[in-house]
Amino acid sequence: MFGFNMFEPMPRNFKTQYRCYSVVMFPGNEREDVERGGKIIMPPSALDQLTRLNIVYPMLFKLTNKKINRTTHCGVLEFVADEGKIYLPYWMMRNMLLEEGSILEVESASLPVASFAKFQPQSCDFLDITNPKAVLENALRSFACLTTGDIIAIKYNDKVYEFLVMETKPGRAVSIIECDMQVEFAAPVGYVEPSKQGTSRAPMDEQTDHPHPATQVVTPAFPGEGNRLDGKRKKNNSATDSLPLKPVIIKRGIPNYDYKPGKITFKRNLMKPTNNQPTENIEDFEPFGGEGQTIRQKRKSKR
Repeated sequence: MFGFNMFEPMPRNFKTQYRCYSVVMFPGNEREDVERGGKIIMPPSALDQLTRLNIVYPMLFKLTNKKINRTTHCGVLEFVADEGKIYLPYWMMRNMLLEEGSILEVESASLPVASFAKFQPQSCDFLDITNPKAVLENALRSFACLTTGDIIAIKYNDKVYEFLVMETKPGRAVSIIECDMQVEFAAPVGYVEPSKQGTSRAPMDEQTDHPHPATQVVTPAFPGEGNRLDGKRKKNNSATDSLPLKPVIIKRGIPNYDYKPGKITFKRNLMKPTNNQPTENIEDFEPFGGEGQTIRQKRKSKR
């Protein structure tokens, strides 16, 4: 009744220590794909141990700096590092307060799938991006997991942007591989709400809570003046605009020496003088006022 393999083997954790280095120390060509993501490079011996263990995929790891008891989580990109060494992105080294060659504990981990994450940009420069949410979502494809409290870094248009992971759900550390995650942003560090124009308050009177009447200044909005193309003035009920307008005297055939670029003068719309205005020096112009000539002359009648 009893035989071998009666029960499935219990999963065993992978746990070992390595000397860690930033990815810029990796021999060979520069590995920008590691620097802009959240995955590390491990030695081939780690892959041998992981394959012999019943490890849950995808492979996720918990990194611990025992000197300061600080942890984070990551994925693995390749198993091509030298034995006893692992290579990390620079932002991860800085989060863990690690130096080149420091001892780091690596342990396999199983994390819940993310449903929500909130980020805080560490600079207001991120607001200059046209679609910041799409940029961040595209950059997170190079990450395997997120840990609350980490400051991750992404690269966009040859510029590095940093984000504080303020909150993750359903746990403090979550997996973001093939998930439908809701993303929110907090106000960037150093961001100041723009003040509304016209809300500045006048000096307060010493004995009352209301501004002193003598200090109130009213600035009219749009104090400019408009012009019509036909030369007419807009009627206004103010006392100054009720005065008769001075007629514009334009003589045909004489250049307009007062011409200014951007100004158009319509000679056909000369203003007619009112009853109280003089009419001298105003030339009356009648269109088509010439005389016609006929080529054919009339015949003289014979008597």
